Amino acid sequence: MTTIKEQAAISRLLSFLQEWDNAGKVARGNILTNFIEANQGKTAPELEQEFSQGASLFLVRLTTWLRITYMTGLCLEKLLRSIGIFLSAVSSNRYLIEFLEVGGVLTLLEILGLAKIKEEDKKESIKLLQVIANSGRKYKELICESYGVRSIAEFLANSKSEETQEEVQVLLESLVHGNPKYQNQVYKGLVALLPCASPKAQQLSLQTLRTAQSIIGATHPSIVDCVLKVLGTMHLEVQYEAIELIKDLANYDVRPALLKGLMALLTPSVKKTFQQQPKILAAPQPGRLCCPQSNAADLYLKIDSVQADILAANKVNVTEALHLCEVSRCTLNFLSDSGAPERMACGSSFQEDRGEPKE
Repeated sequence: MTTIKEQAAISRLLSFLQEWDNAGKVARGNILTNFIEANQGKTAPELEQEFSQGASLFLVRLTTWLRITYMTGLCLEKLLRSIGIFLSAVSSNRYLIEFLEVGGVLTLLEILGLAKIKEEDKKESIKLLQVIANSGRKYKELICESYGVRSIAEFLANSKSEETQEEVQVLLESLVHGNPKYQNQVYKGLVALLPCASPKAQQLSLQTLRTAQSIIGATHPSIVDCVLKVLGTMHLEVQYEAIELIKDLANYDVRPALLKGLMALLTPSVKKTFQQQPKILAAPQPGRLCCPQSNAADLYLKIDSVQADILAANKVNVTEALHLCEVSRCTLNFLSDSGAPERMACGSSFQEDRGEPKE
């Protein structure tokens, strides 16, 4: 038989649940805000006491609303934080199982791949996945079996927030520890991240790879090429992490391949060597003037009637023009390295044309 105090607590719980059920979007957002402020950091027994042993009734409402509205992003951050209060509470294994039974892991992973969802909301999803992964080996396996490694790695490569990317790194490190069944899958996912366009993602992947390499022991065949390509980046922090990983890989069976690849990077190709030659080596030698040798008289004799009319209209003195062309040709020959007799002949002709100097 319940006491008056217990009946009052049950009445408050039913009133609270009825308020939630009848509330709209704005009112539910206010309820979540008050719930987060009042219950942050509480243990599972404290939550049960707060809800008169009916905390699961509120949790099931939260998970149901999450599954209905997560694609729209409506109050998603508050909703995930509220669920996180249940999952992260001490002795919360019961809440965790209830959340997983309704497909909570799949919902969190789908949130990471939605383009319309805000970065802050996805960050809260990552934090919930961290809580689940830290709960034990079977929960890590559940995340990996749900294609979680691929979704998490793609989100790390596409994320624009460095804080969120660091949270993803924490999650990947958690998945590689104490997860022998799927640790190779996490390792391959990290290797696949190295060619991505995000420098921060490359840096964090290289850091996590060092941890994963020490745990797994064996190396992946493609890791050498991926790490060596990363050395070509302009970001020094990425280069540093790549060098540190190369130092670790030198102790494994890929050492010969690493040395061969490093030597290839240090040896310039023939094409690059040719392109780096000084331009002065390809410049023409001074004193040699390359000009076409054309016969102006022949060109004049071969003009047609239209060209003759154009010349007449422009009042061109053909005789004078031919004479100037001949003088120019002799001058060029004089400056070039042709025979001396020809230079003297041109010089004499030039003097005769000029006539005697006036006294």
